Amino acid sequence: MEMNREKLCASKADGSSDSAYHCSTCHDDEEWSNTSRGRAKSRSLSASPALGSTKEFRRTRSLHGPCPVTTFGPKACMLQNPKTIMHIQDPASQRLTWNKPPKSVLVIKKIRDASLLQPFKDLCVYLTENNMIVYVEKKVLEDPAIANDDNFGPVKKKFCTFREDYDDISNQIDFIICLGGDGTLLYASSLFQGSVPPVMAFHLGSLGFLTPFNFENFQSQVTQVIEGNAALVLRSRLKVKVVKEHREKMAVQNGIEENGVVSTNLEKEVGKQIMQYQVLNEVVVDRGPSSYLSNVDVFLDGHLITTVQGDGVIVSTPTGSTAYAAAAGASMIHPNVPAIMITPICPHSLSFRPIVVPAGVELKIMLSPDARNTAWVSFDGRKRQEICHGDSISITTSCYPLPSICFRDPVSDWFESLAECLHWNVRKKQNNFAVEEEEF
Repeated sequence: MEMNREKLCASKADGSSDSAYHCSTCHDDEEWSNTSRGRAKSRSLSASPALGSTKEFRRTRSLHGPCPVTTFGPKACMLQNPKTIMHIQDPASQRLTWNKPPKSVLVIKKIRDASLLQPFKDLCVYLTENNMIVYVEKKVLEDPAIANDDNFGPVKKKFCTFREDYDDISNQIDFIICLGGDGTLLYASSLFQGSVPPVMAFHLGSLGFLTPFNFENFQSQVTQVIEGNAALVLRSRLKVKVVKEHREKMAVQNGIEENGVVSTNLEKEVGKQIMQYQVLNEVVVDRGPSSYLSNVDVFLDGHLITTVQGDGVIVSTPTGSTAYAAAAGASMIHPNVPAIMITPICPHSLSFRPIVVPAGVELKIMLSPDARNTAWVSFDGRKRQEICHGDSISITTSCYPLPSICFRDPVSDWFESLAECLHWNVRKKQNNFAVEEEEF
């Protein structure tokens, strides 16, 4: 996410001058407003021009409220804190551009799905014909339908292969293409524990909430992405640190831990083991196989805010708000909202409602001292492990979002997914009253 070059400005002049405290992006020249209002309303992938700069998509007064005055009476003012936690960017300004033409692409295919074999082959043939370096996971090519296809052999020889948990490809991929359902996008996120290349996801799975593209016109759509002609939605991720007491260090193979964590992210303290994960949807802490209620303490910036007594708790991103959190009764939040959601799972309290906290806070989850049993934690449904007394889970917003390529724009794609995949607010329409003729 690019940091705004212009910070919120506050003059150090006399506190009685309200006009001296204003936001430069609100009160700048009106030419920016005219530029924004004059652009085409349709921002679809097929119609939007390629842009090398996001300057003309700058925020205007129509996109956010005026900056509030930060002086209160003749003497009081808000303390100016130069530390910036997160920059909130206008979704319309999030456009894909390339510093250099992309050369390598990672193709992620849902395994054990015969319906994806032909789309996978067609896509790979198209990419190799356009002189792209194609990376494919080795277990995908071990599928008998692909391994025994002699016609696909010449294309297969051009592939670069890798193995999850063994090979690090984070600095070799320019962009990613996913074929499958939402799980393929989550899997792509897990492969990159740092910066994530742009992701183009085709809807070839069961749900397709995070996969806006249809495969029928993949040639033109992929070409436009290669040319840098696409809108982006920056899906925030969670940076999770798990600290375990009295655990032996796991074996390292080729710099990658057996549990998928890059060895540089594993530290060793006295009697402690620290592991880090990047999570796109949610961190789930639950009671596991135990019949007792889970009993975990939740801290926010070091302060105990509540104890969860129930089946567990979900800490999710806005992207994950439409997944497990929605099933547990939470609100659905647009991916551009900088927030973290805390949702209890079947709490033994009628007043325990889901809450939303700012993205810059740090959450910590630990077993309560009087907990009867241990807890279990999973990250986007993977890497499930037991949490014992003395262990802790620290969660905050990651500085490495996942840039997901939009079919139209971030707002339209999201509401279309709500309507088509989750059938949001779908009901039979109420009939109007029949107009009765006046009696004479």
